[in-house]
Amino acid sequence: MTTDQIPASDANTAAGSPTSAAAARRFARALGAVWLTTRLVMLALLAQPLAAFDVGTISGEVHHIYYGWYGQLARGDFPLDDAMWQYPPGAALVILGPGALPGLTYFQGFLVLTLAADALVTCALARAGRRPGRSTAGAWMWVCALPLLLHLPLVRYDVQVTALAALALLALHRRPRVGGALAGLGAMVKIWPLLTLLGAPRGRTGKDAWLSAAISAAALLAVLAFGFSHTLGFLRQQGSRGVQIESLAGTALSLGRLAGWPGTAEYRYGAMELTGPYVPALAHASLLLTAAAFCWLLLWRVRARRWTPATPFDAALAAVLLFTVTSRVISPQYLVWLLGLAAVCLTSRATTQRPVAALLLPAAAVSALAYPVLYDDVVSGTPLGCAVMVVRNGLLLTAAVLSCRRLWTSSSSQ
Repeated sequence: MTTDQIPASDANTAAGSPTSAAAARRFARALGAVWLTTRLVMLALLAQPLAAFDVGTISGEVHHIYYGWYGQLARGDFPLDDAMWQYPPGAALVILGPGALPGLTYFQGFLVLTLAADALVTCALARAGRRPGRSTAGAWMWVCALPLLLHLPLVRYDVQVTALAALALLALHRRPRVGGALAGLGAMVKIWPLLTLLGAPRGRTGKDAWLSAAISAAALLAVLAFGFSHTLGFLRQQGSRGVQIESLAGTALSLGRLAGWPGTAEYRYGAMELTGPYVPALAHASLLLTAAAFCWLLLWRVRARRWTPATPFDAALAAVLLFTVTSRVISPQYLVWLLGLAAVCLTSRATTQRPVAALLLPAAAVSALAYPVLYDDVVSGTPLGCAVMVVRNGLLLTAAVLSCRRLWTSSSSQ
């Protein structure tokens, strides 16, 4: 076949492929350079933290709490009597992982696995963004936005959980059973990744994904129940949680402290919680709001009439935002989840969540101000601490409302 006989589309593809390959290499080099630079800065903060950036030694959670759990889990026991163990049994695998790496301390192993999960998310987003009809904006957002949380993501296991959720979403369209299995495994580590299946298309794809999720979760639970004692002990601790100072309800109470509310902040269940009059009522109100959010999501699912390739991504972000703003607890590492899901949304040109992703960037930066930079002010309830939390939680609340509105509008149009 001569050049004249090649169809126009094939000729354009053949002519353009060297340029496309060169562009792909430039993109990969640029993304890799930014990832390496930003992660080295995060590691430098971790190695030589500034006093304002290391309240209570941020890395202490790995050194003491995670390592303590590792010792118990290695003996085959879940930390039943530890009030801070509030995670599904699959979290045991993440906690045990660093100890299985030869030649490294537990802390070094944890950093290696966290950075590996981070790199995996980056590669998956980059690969998804290079497909036709997709965008590399998601990869850039993840790489550039995660450092807004300073070095905190390196010493929490939320990057690993976010990796499971992101990979589940990215696999859902082409390989729904793989996506479902990853979502089920993620749910066994930290519950929320199951929400990635909320926007799965109706029909065979959705059924395959949900069935695969149930099978993978049940299989992992069975293995853990066989190998460990007190597998479901975490449920006892979840019910006792109060109102954390960084939640929306906590912000309302902190503003009340400025007006004379007599409550105080105490360290309970691994976080600073507010105690005093009206706290139980607000805690119950938060639970009711979470239930209402779940009902809204079910209503959206029933009423939705239009699915795009981005709908599963957009629905996952809206769902996690809703459960975040209605929760009694909003730890700063929750922003890792939201940034990861927003990055997945941005891999699709059909997403409705670009304005939401834009709001999450300043929310992450302000979260780093709230913890660790100005954490003493947040705990004490000073005007500055309250202002920071009002801004951060205001951004999250606005993002949640906007996300839900755009999801509803895009999926209900004919």
